[in-house]
Amino acid sequence: MATVSLRLGDLVWGKLGRYPPWPGKIVNPPKDLKKPRGKKCFFVKFFGTEDHAWIKVEQLKPYHAHKEEMIKINKGKRFQQAVDAVEEFLRRAKGKDQDLTIPESSTVKGMMAGPMAAFKWQPTVSEPVKDADPHFHHFLLSQTEKPAVCYQAITKKLKICEEETGSTSIQAADSTAVNGSITPTDKKIGFLGLGLMGSGIVSNLLKMGHTVTVWNRTAEKEGARLGRTPAEVVSTCDITFACVSDPKAAKDLVLGPSGVLQGIRPGKCYVDMSTVDADTVTELAQVIVSRGGRFLEAPVSGNQQLSNDGMLVILAAGDRGLYEDCSSCFQAMGKTSFFLGEVGNAAKMMLIVNMVQGSFMATIAEGLTLAQVTGQSQQTLLDILNQGQLASIFLDQKCQNILQGNFKPDFYLKYIQKDLRLAIALGDAVNHPTPMAAAANEVYKRAKALDQSDNDMSAVYRAYIH
Repeated sequence: MATVSLRLGDLVWGKLGRYPPWPGKIVNPPKDLKKPRGKKCFFVKFFGTEDHAWIKVEQLKPYHAHKEEMIKINKGKRFQQAVDAVEEFLRRAKGKDQDLTIPESSTVKGMMAGPMAAFKWQPTVSEPVKDADPHFHHFLLSQTEKPAVCYQAITKKLKICEEETGSTSIQAADSTAVNGSITPTDKKIGFLGLGLMGSGIVSNLLKMGHTVTVWNRTAEKEGARLGRTPAEVVSTCDITFACVSDPKAAKDLVLGPSGVLQGIRPGKCYVDMSTVDADTVTELAQVIVSRGGRFLEAPVSGNQQLSNDGMLVILAAGDRGLYEDCSSCFQAMGKTSFFLGEVGNAAKMMLIVNMVQGSFMATIAEGLTLAQVTGQSQQTLLDILNQGQLASIFLDQKCQNILQGNFKPDFYLKYIQKDLRLAIALGDAVNHPTPMAAAANEVYKRAKALDQSDNDMSAVYRAYIH
């Protein structure tokens, strides 16, 4: 679409991705919804739906000048209902010199899912939704439920205390295990993604007495309900958590066919525990909130063993009220949780944590191989390190993996390389050098080339011996 001169209150046709243009009105955004950086765009409320979004100016056309053109190329029933809603709005606004709100016409009142449900926000690098239905027929979701199986709560309780960190926008909550029992929330919990981390998280939610509905592409979880699609899980649960591998997977889960967005209604809550970049999580937050949902990012620091043990460290940001609503869930899955303010902060912090961890792992591997080629005992090096200031469970476990040649994944090598790549990009975005991370990233890339992607991150050792 060609760039046009537009202003607040104008009626427009707005287009996102591969989806057809839709009638809307340029309005003021909510105070807490920030404008995407580096983009000239307007905030548009769409007719016939409950949706609104930031739309780049080149994706907008004036409504009246292009009405006939758009009606000719779009014939869907919901599209016609949206046009009817525009005409109703114009009839009501005729003769009045004021900014009226968009009415909900009788023809569209009660519609449960609008056409913007699968619309994709424009990220820095666009990834189109695959196999999307341009007529939106896939928005009709099955609501069939299966019986739930719940486990009785076991004796564990996490006490939450809060302290100021010196910043008015950043607060931390530290949870410490004490004797007693967790009182599980009475809210229905959903969980999407049963990988190395997700499987352990769900097990602990069930053990602590939560009712959980799960969805995974390949596996089921004993004791939990099974949702047939992400949309179904979200539509039948109060709070849905997700933990997937990377930014593309996180976007596809939300924006793809039968995805999370199609199940979002006002009041539904979505908590993304994936380790992704701040731009991705901000995009997902905006699109969830645009449907009336509540959003919290909550990536976790840890590995498979810590996930199984309920000892993860949770970094949360976004909706503070939702963070508090997740209290019993976070207590079940983690030993500590931090609330870091606005959306994007947790993603940035998580990438920095994993950048440090990934760089440290590469240094450990480098030291062990240097010891070997110079005729020094690798076991003695480990013994020395374990008696010094670097002593840690992480150091000991990863060195043992290398010495024993056991690279069964506890944290996939491909994922720590992904996190290093994203951390380097984070540094680039603010013109901050990350030479140590960049060097480590190259070593992990070589390990991936040696077919180590699905091994533990400690398999980076093999990049030094081949």
